[in-house]
Amino acid sequence: MSEYIEHDRDGISVGLVEKKFFTFSEPPDQLILESGTRLGPITLAYETYGTLNRDKSNAVLVLHALTGDSHVAGYYDHQDQKPGWWDIMVGPGKGIDTNKYFVICSNIIGGCMGSTGPGSIDPDTGQPFGCNFPVITIGDMVRVQKRLLDKLGIRRLLSVVGGSIGGMQVLEWCVRYPDMAASAMPLATTAKHSALAIAFNEVARQAIMADPSWNGGDYLRSGKKPDLGLAVARMIGHITYLSDDAMRRKFGRRLQDRENFSYDFSADFQIESYLRYQGTKFVERFDANSFLHITKAADYFDLERQHGEGSLVKAFSKAKAEFLVVSFTSDWLYPTYQSKDLVKAMKKNRLDVSFCEIEADFGHDAFLLPNKRLSSLICGFLEGVFKDLN
Repeated sequence: MSEYIEHDRDGISVGLVEKKFFTFSEPPDQLILESGTRLGPITLAYETYGTLNRDKSNAVLVLHALTGDSHVAGYYDHQDQKPGWWDIMVGPGKGIDTNKYFVICSNIIGGCMGSTGPGSIDPDTGQPFGCNFPVITIGDMVRVQKRLLDKLGIRRLLSVVGGSIGGMQVLEWCVRYPDMAASAMPLATTAKHSALAIAFNEVARQAIMADPSWNGGDYLRSGKKPDLGLAVARMIGHITYLSDDAMRRKFGRRLQDRENFSYDFSADFQIESYLRYQGTKFVERFDANSFLHITKAADYFDLERQHGEGSLVKAFSKAKAEFLVVSFTSDWLYPTYQSKDLVKAMKKNRLDVSFCEIEADFGHDAFLLPNKRLSSLICGFLEGVFKDLN
């Protein structure tokens, strides 16, 4: 890591960081996915921050949400305009203090930010996987992350933390590898998607697949991507990340660069213009097939069905971690009652669990935005767990 130190509004950044790659499961030893399909070789893009202590007891695994990646904090070079996606939380003196902890974050399989996904080359054909990429699950993502930790020589994590789909991975870690997680922080997440969440994901997927350029998933071969469908999918998803209060306060019914209606189908309202901008920017950095695969993995996730024979209490009977569960008042995608269901099941197993509902009017995205209370909770929780173990 460079000696370069970048200051930001929230403190000191970790500075310049490097994306690394780990490749494993070379044929004939491919990974057998939960679908029964074999996949290999597999490459994971990952980044680390801070220093691993002598007994390797200070490792924190950060798990990203749908459109995130391994770049959780810092900058790749001096020209970067934006730091990693959780730079407000990860860094020297921040909620996850890299002066104390060794932080790891990898891009999930099925993604498009360096890890093996639909845009990767299929070794059997020499062409991008496209529609031939196998359906993956949250469990598959976690099993692959475990291989990375094995490579790093980390046998136990101080904590696993993540929000949204990252929070699903946190829960999966705790029941699949209970001896590896001393503590866990699932943020703004759920043990299974509601019908509402599945519905939004399905509409977004249909928007992509209805774009003629999707070409059955083989658009990388034709050279014309389903940008329109992916932009609409992002617009749909982005609405679920906000809240009524946030949109009312930020946009209301204000018009965009005009005083009167256009009386056509251009973007009259600021909210329309904002969503179109979000969609356009998204297609520049994300892959449509990855969007399909990751949302499907999230819809398939069902902790009680997959680990508890239909009982969430039974699923958590396997867990041993100390938990901090956090929800947000305005999150209507994963509302607080779903976090409370997690807490009830944990407590019935006499697990050590703390719960906090944070008042915030930013919607589901609140866990990604500056929040002193969340930072304080995470900081105090980690310090307590580390002290108890050392």
